[in-house]
Amino acid sequence: MSNISGIIKSIQDIMRKDVGVDGDAQRISQLVWMFFLKIFDDREGELELLEDGYSSPLPEHLRWRTWAKNPEGMTGDELSDFVNLQLFPALKNKLSAHGPGGRRAQVVRDLFEDAYNYMKSGTLMRQVINKICEIDFNTRKDRHTFGSIYEQILKDLQSAGNAGEFYTPRAVTQFVVNRVDPKLEETVLDPACGTGGFLTCAIEHKRERYVKTAGDEEILQASIHGVDKKSLPHMLCVTNMILHGIDTPTSIRHDNTLSRPLRDYTGKDRVNVIVTNPPFGGMEEDGIENNFPASFRTRETADLFMTLIIHLLKDQGRAAVVLPDGFFFGEGMKTRLKEKLLAECDLHTIVRLPNGVFNPYTGIKTNLLFFTKGRPTGNIWYYEHPYPEGAKSYNKTRPMRFEEFQTEIDWWGTEADGFAARVETEQAWKVSVDEIKARNYNLDIKNPHVAEQASYDPDKLLEKYARQQQEISALRDQLKAILAEALNNGGAA
Repeated sequence: MSNISGIIKSIQDIMRKDVGVDGDAQRISQLVWMFFLKIFDDREGELELLEDGYSSPLPEHLRWRTWAKNPEGMTGDELSDFVNLQLFPALKNKLSAHGPGGRRAQVVRDLFEDAYNYMKSGTLMRQVINKICEIDFNTRKDRHTFGSIYEQILKDLQSAGNAGEFYTPRAVTQFVVNRVDPKLEETVLDPACGTGGFLTCAIEHKRERYVKTAGDEEILQASIHGVDKKSLPHMLCVTNMILHGIDTPTSIRHDNTLSRPLRDYTGKDRVNVIVTNPPFGGMEEDGIENNFPASFRTRETADLFMTLIIHLLKDQGRAAVVLPDGFFFGEGMKTRLKEKLLAECDLHTIVRLPNGVFNPYTGIKTNLLFFTKGRPTGNIWYYEHPYPEGAKSYNKTRPMRFEEFQTEIDWWGTEADGFAARVETEQAWKVSVDEIKARNYNLDIKNPHVAEQASYDPDKLLEKYARQQQEISALRDQLKAILAEALNNGGAA
């Protein structure tokens, strides 16, 4: 088996020597289109064995095996000229989207639409290519190992996580998909799919449980849908899909789901299952909010996605969404949105995650909301996920693990009987919708089984200090008004 971790590190070291590659984003973008072509070529090698008369959508001279595979092949200026003057122009504009290989050609065209060759040195590029060629993506072990390295690459990219776009830990995506349990024929959508973490978990889940025949595999492949508006996550997601056996991931679109007016989404756009971690804390560009009804207009990305998710679910469709605490206690449009959610959907479970799940990108506390469309909420079950024994936080060396969710899985019960088997525990409690309404739809309800603990979190202390200062200021103004009135009355006498 290749030492993939070592190969990736060597590639990054080589790229750092190239004057054309500036920073992590360009380095990873460069890596992705190269890996894509290698993965695509390895997969074609499999298809040539499996399908009689398989025909590649790429001209022979542009296939990875022709120009990249020979370690003594093109290098220096010859390689640079080939990539810049032949490979990229052809992959961007000249592939035919018609005929038997048309759909695969379209995948390549879409991926290379916003791809660029940043490397200036053909000699260094040859060194990178030779390293990539050491990996065989038709070897199960290499493919599996690369999956872990691939996730690490994605984490490295998240240094720009200030727009609310955070890598969702695999433990979370696995748990969410495990609980939502998408069946074979159910359509699955992630409307802000990023690099495809939720979708790959859905693929693995369906394959393990429901795929028995080649026909089942076709149904699975047609059921997975994702959209992302940024080119690099889209490239990563398409590559991730091919790595997970989705040969023609044309249903992974490079687009902004929010840019289409809500009324234009019709019945044919609705899906059975939505699993997503929409960007939160970010703001949409001017005008996007006008695609939504007046009472739900905002520029806050996560709120717009929640409105869209409710709209896109079929009757009895299921969703699981990662949202920050701010969604729970926010007012104004957020109150109207929560009222809509509870009226149109059964928000049956909220899993409250501890601090640090998304470290090192953000310390914001997050929650997993599970709901089913088509009936109003009666009760909401809360489950406070604890740290594993002996841990006080998560970090790079001690991330969250799927096994930690076993207590929730054992407690969960079944939706068919209204979760009749659920009981209150130190971690779990139930709140009626009437109580939520009485709280003006504030969902930020603390665990009643845990005594109030002093918080030394600097952000929370500053927030508490600011609130106290506002109260003191209000009391001071009130006292001034009383004194002024008293003095005026005294003067009048």
